[in-house]
Amino acid sequence: MTGLRIKHTIRLPADLSAQLADYAARKRASQALVVETALSSFLSGDSSEHLEAVLSRRLDRLSRQADRLAWHVELGNETLALFIRFWLINNPPLPDTALAAAQAMGKERWERFVDTLNRRMEFGPRLRNEIADDVEPES
Repeated sequence: MTGLRIKHTIRLPADLSAQLADYAARKRASQALVVETALSSFLSGDSSEHLEAVLSRRLDRLSRQADRLAWHVELGNETLALFIRFWLINNPPLPDTALAAAQAMGKERWERFVDTLNRRMEFGPRLRNEIADDVEPES
């Protein structure tokens, strides 16, 4: 791409021209350099191999993200299951005479729980940060 340069005049659709200008501005490169690089890549024989390598890296990254997401979902499920088991074991059924008071207290506690959950989701800390990152799920 060095040496003698030949001037070419091309016409682009308005939307493509705007995309070119925007991309060049974001990358702080000239529009000519962007077009030259894109055309060189398009015309090179290794473009399919390059595209395959780029897609492979992207798929690997998505796979790692999916693995982390699966771990967090499993953590949430196990946490909820342990809590439910603990609650059921340690809370016997109430007699009918105490049911109304327990329901009122339960509603108040639920509202405090939701407020606390909202604050944690917005500002932290998060449970995932309290669990060691080096704990790996068993395969």
